[in-house]
Parts: sequence; structure tokens; C-alpha cells
Amino acid sequence: MKNEKSWAIFTNWLAVRSKITGFLLFLILSIGVISVSFLRNHIEREDERYEMDLLLDDAHQNIEQSLKNCYTTTVSLALTLNNDGIPQNFDTISKQLIKSNPLVSAVQLMPNGIIKYIYPMKGNEAAMNLNILETEDLKKEAQKSIKTHKIFFAGPLQLKQGGIGIVGRLPIYHKNTFWGFSAVVIKLETLLKTTGINSFNHPKYYFQISKKNLITSKEQFFLPLKRDFSKNYYISQSISDSNWKLYLVAKKTYTVYPQILLRAIFGLIIAMLFGILTSKLLKKPEELGLLLKIQEEKLLKNELKFKTIFDQATIGFVIIDANSGDFLEANTRYCNILGFTLEEIKKKGVQSITHPDDVDKLALNLKKINTGEITEYFSEKRTLTKSGNYIWISLTISPLWEANEKPTTYIAFIKDITKRREADSLIKKSQAKFKSLIDTIDGIVWEYDLETKTSTFISKKIESILGYSVDEYSGSPDFWEDHIHPEDREFAISLSAKENKSYDNRNFEYRMIDKNGKIIWIRDMLNFVYENKKPVISRGIMIDITIMKEAENDLNNSLQIVTEQNKRLLNFSHIVSHNLRSHTSNIESIIYLLESAESEDERKEMMQLLKSVSNSLDETMEHLNEVVNINTNINLVTKPLYLNNYVNKAKDILSEQIQLNDVTFITNIPDDVMINYNSAYLESIIYNLISNAIRYKNPERKLIITINLYKENDIDVFEIIDNGIGIDLARNGDKIFGMYKTFSNNSDSRGIGLFITKNQIDAMGGTITVDSELNVGSTFKIYIK
Repeated sequence: MKNEKSWAIFTNWLAVRSKITGFLLFLILSIGVISVSFLRNHIEREDERYEMDLLLDDAHQNIEQSLKNCYTTTVSLALTLNNDGIPQNFDTISKQLIKSNPLVSAVQLMPNGIIKYIYPMKGNEAAMNLNILETEDLKKEAQKSIKTHKIFFAGPLQLKQGGIGIVGRLPIYHKNTFWGFSAVVIKLETLLKTTGINSFNHPKYYFQISKKNLITSKEQFFLPLKRDFSKNYYISQSISDSNWKLYLVAKKTYTVYPQILLRAIFGLIIAMLFGILTSKLLKKPEELGLLLKIQEEKLLKNELKFKTIFDQATIGFVIIDANSGDFLEANTRYCNILGFTLEEIKKKGVQSITHPDDVDKLALNLKKINTGEITEYFSEKRTLTKSGNYIWISLTISPLWEANEKPTTYIAFIKDITKRREADSLIKKSQAKFKSLIDTIDGIVWEYDLETKTSTFISKKIESILGYSVDEYSGSPDFWEDHIHPEDREFAISLSAKENKSYDNRNFEYRMIDKNGKIIWIRDMLNFVYENKKPVISRGIMIDITIMKEAENDLNNSLQIVTEQNKRLLNFSHIVSHNLRSHTSNIESIIYLLESAESEDERKEMMQLLKSVSNSLDETMEHLNEVVNINTNINLVTKPLYLNNYVNKAKDILSEQIQLNDVTFITNIPDDVMINYNSAYLESIIYNLISNAIRYKNPERKLIITINLYKENDIDVFEIIDNGIGIDLARNGDKIFGMYKTFSNNSDSRGIGLFITKNQIDAMGGTITVDSELNVGSTFKIYIK
């Protein structure tokens, strides 16, 4: 009665103090939420530790077993010594030992610590005659083997013959006196591959191997992974008969599981809401009883939920009969995973609920465990639930050994990984979609890892742009550099991800050579990805801009043509202005003289001069008209022409002059060679150049005209060489193709032939050059495009 009265006083006290009551309720619920969250996080950590223990034990046992096999090899090698301490049949026995133990790359015998016997010798010559008892970085580990009188695996260490390896040395005592060592050399890479560490690819963990340097007392690491994992959760085991350790390290730093943290925050929010709501409800005394009842029901439900969480384990386990495969025992978590009751589980066997595709593999590995071939079996497989559906589980089976007997029971640990497998499947589908999307981009998408200095991705667009496959690109670390145009290589590499130490995003253009040898213009858009303010990855898109560059080149060529045409027009206007002004000035002067003539004879003489000037004006107009026709004839008809035919035609026209001047021709043009040209222009050009050569021959020697056709930078060059009087280019080089420009005292010189010839060649899109020396001769080259 007294207790009831005290309780009533206490509840009334709380009822009139709603804020205190609300705060106390919030405090109690918060403590409960935090406690449950802490416990949940602890359970998750225990599950993670258990999983890591299984993985580390598996790798540790593999290494231990591999090294134990090497002990047999060293003992067998020591037995080759005869009574005098001299090895017998060393090479033969060593060859058999290495063949029987693929882990070993070489064997050695070291009398008094000096390597005197090695098999195989090839590739290991550098280690011959090495005294390990006097070598600073080797003697401490060797002395440790002598002190313990047992094999000691030194390393990992840098081998004298190259590479990183482990050397197992067994001290040999002959007639109770230390003789030396028998040793096996194991490549670290071979050990990692044999024990499965090299191929270990777990989404959450990675392995690391270290040893304590006996000289510096510092820990050295040997796998190319993150070295500083002090902030990560890790476990380790020491390797027997050595001073090195095997670590299993969590890839992520130690943090509270996000989902647990989220639940804790959500629970605190609910607790706060409960506290606020209680404070408000307590302000209404008439509703206090109802409110308390509701709160009690909610607290009871939460308590049941918390109890359920406490009772749940994240990993299920069962005991399996080794002979029949039947389930002997199962925990609540396992029953819940499959939906069976404990009684229903005991009526089934492990193979009866395994997916048909996984049965044979499971039976084979159970047999291996039973025979002792393996000590543990881990796999991911599908198992049947009570609803008839299959779910994915991670399964670890180990035997429960009894002394001197085969295992009669197995213990199996099971975890439901269906959601993870589904997530993996979704990730693969997403990756496939992402890759498909990348392949639709009109450019080569690439990625480069700045830490490993390797290319990590190239899109399939490389096949259509450069003609190479993705495998060809990925198979060569220097593929990109090797296929840049030689003239652009230094420039492109200096701006690339390899050399861009300022890590500036860039757009730059360069040329590459495709698989068919064609030049492809590339615009490379480069940018960097940062993690913790440090650039770790570079990405970019290589876009084919060849068409744009060709269009730009065509535009530049057109601009050059227009510029050249304007120059010719300006030159032509000067010619017209100068020549016509000369004629009109002469006519004006003659007319003036004609008007002032005092006799008929003077008038006749002036009229004769006027007629001569008129004829000269008419001739000038004809020349100017011909130049205008050449420069305005846009639609020139071109067709394939046999070049030799036109050379011969010019010779026929000039046959009389050729005979009178005793001209010798040397023609180096095959009869079947054709060029694409306008026939009238080709005839005129060849005629003018040959006739000029005859007109300006050197009277002191026989005229020889050489006519050639050859390629220069993939352009046809038509060349006419003579040994005539030559031209003084220092004085007349800039006037040689001008109208009415002459460079000799020859009365036949009129200065129109070369001017017409150059205009015709320009109209065909080609160029003409001259190389000449006085009293030596001239060479005219016509570049035919």
C-alpha cells in the first residue's frame, strides 16, 4: 500500500512537470537506441572479423603447406652428401626435386655458407660463390637458422640473380660438425600465384606481406598495394620458420556501418519526437492515462524489436554428417534464411537443397575434405528455400576432426548474399549500358591511371577511327605514343597526361597514323579527376577532325589561289597601264609632229611611224587578250595525255630550227606515261620552253636539251634542261616571267613566251621554277598537280 502511494506521488510529480518528463523519456529512449546501435555495430564487426579470419587462415595454411613441401626438398638435397661431405649426383637429384616441387625455382648447396652448387645454373650465375655468412644483409637470417638447427625461410629479399624471392636454408651437420646449408630459392611471384594470393580479388579486403628488417628493425612491405593501412581494420599471422607476416586488410577505413548509424540517428529523432510529444500531452491531464497506455504499448513493441535484434545472428551455421551429408544441427539464423523449421532442416541433406548445377562441384569438394586433400572449402552457391526458390549464399565448410580418424562431421557457415549477387548483376548491367553509351560517342573515350602509369580504358570507337582493336591498344603500354605522327610526337606527349605536371585541363590537336598508314587529325580533350585534392585519373575524348582539317586546308589553298590571282591581276593592270600608256603617248607625239609637219615627205614619214605604232598597239592588245583568256578560263578541259606525244609534236613544229642548230635531245620519259592536263596549254608550254632553249643557245658549243619526268614529294615534275647562254638570276630573277622582259641582245627576244607559259601553268594549278647560270645553261621545272 505504501509503495502504491509513493508511486502515485511520483507519477503526479511527473505529470505536472511535462518538460522534465519529456526530457527523461527522451534520455531513456536515446540510451536504448544508442545501446542497440552499439550492439548491432559490434555484431557486424564480429561478423567481419570472422570472415577475415576465415580468409586469412585459408591463405596462411596455403603458404605454410607450400613451405613445408620445401622442407622435404632441402632434406633430400642434404642427403646427397657422401661420407666425405661431397655432394653426389647433385644435378640429377636437383632436377628431380624441382620437377616434383614446382614452387622451387632453384636449389643450392652452401659448404661453410658459400654457394658452391646451384641447379639450374642458367640464370643463377650471379649467386655463385656468394658467402651468406659474411654478407651484411644475409648473415643474420643465416645465423638464426644455425642457432635454431632448423630450416629458416629468409626474405622476401632482393636475389643476386635478379627478382624478389624467399630462400629456405636448412643447416647441415656432417659428423656432428656444421657443414653448411642446403637451400631452396622460391620466387615471391610464384609463391603468391601458387597460394592464390596473387589472384585474390575481394571487394572488401586485400593481402599484404611484410618482414622485419633485422638490420634497421623496420617493417618492409612487398606487395604493390597501399602501405599505410594504420587507419584500416586488419588482422595478421606470422609465417612459421621466418620473420615475415601475412596481413589481411580491409579496403575501407574503420567506420561505423552507415545503415547502423542511420538507424541510430533515426532512433534519436524518434526519441526526441516522443519526448516533445509527451511534454505536450502531459499538459492535458485528462488524456494522461490514455497517453501513458499508448506509450507503454509502443515501448513494449520497441522492446520486442530490440529483443529480436539481439536474438538474430548475421551468419547461420549447421553441423553436417560427413558420410550422409544430412543436417545434424542448425541455428536460428540458418533456419530463418531458408524458411525451414529446425525439425524440417534435420530431415534434409546439404545436397538435396543445393541447385542441380552446383551439386557435382559440392560433392567433389566434400570428398576432397574427407580424404584430407583440402582442409576447407569456400564457395558461393545457390540453395533451395522452403518456398521453392533458390537464393545465393556464401558457404564455408570445415571438418570437425577427431584424433587419428577421418572427419565424421563438418561445420558449415552460411550467409545470405542474394542481394549482393543481385546488386553485382545490376552493376554489370549498368556497366554494360555505360560501355554501350560510351561506344556511341563520336570519339575515342580513354582513361589513364596517374598512380600506376597505365591505360585503364579505351572505347571501341578506336576501331572505326584508327582501325586498331581495343586489345591491340591495351596490349602495348606505349601504343598511343608509337602511333602519333613523328612531327607531332614531342609536342603531343609534352601536353599529355604523362607530362602535364600542372594538371591543367587541355584541348590540343595532333596527327596519328591509322592501321592503313593514313594520317588522322585528332582533337584530344583532356581533363583530370581528383581525390582528396590529388589528381589520380586523367580522362579524355579523341575526336576525329580530319574532315575539318582537310576543309581548313582547302580553304587556305583557296585563299592562297585568290591571293595569287589578285597579285596576277594587279601585275596585269600594271602591264596594261604601262604598255598602253606607252603606245598612246607615242601616238600623241606622232600626231603632234604630223600636225606641225612642213612638207609632204615629213607627213609621209610621220604616217609611216603612226602605222608602225598602231601595229605594235594591235600586237600588244592581242597579247593582253591572250593573257585575259588564260586567267578567265575557269572551266578548262583536262584529260589524260601521253606526255611523250606532246614533246614529239613540239619537236616536229620546230624541226627546221632543230636541224639548222644541230640540237641533240635526251628524253627520259617512258612512252606510256600520262598526265592529266589541258592539251592546248601542254602543247604551248612545251613549245615555248624548247623554242626558248634553241633561241638562246650558246654559239660556242653544241646545244643539248634534256627532258625528264620524275616524282618529288608525290608530285610529278616535268623538267627541261639546256646548256645555252643562261640567265643572270641575281639581276633578273624577279623579272624572268614578266611581260616583255628580255635578258639578252637577241633580236628575236620579245618577252612574251615565258609570261604566257607561267600564266598557263598557274591556271592549271601548278608552278614553274627556274635555275640558271650564265654560260652554263638553264633548268626549268614544272610541278604538275
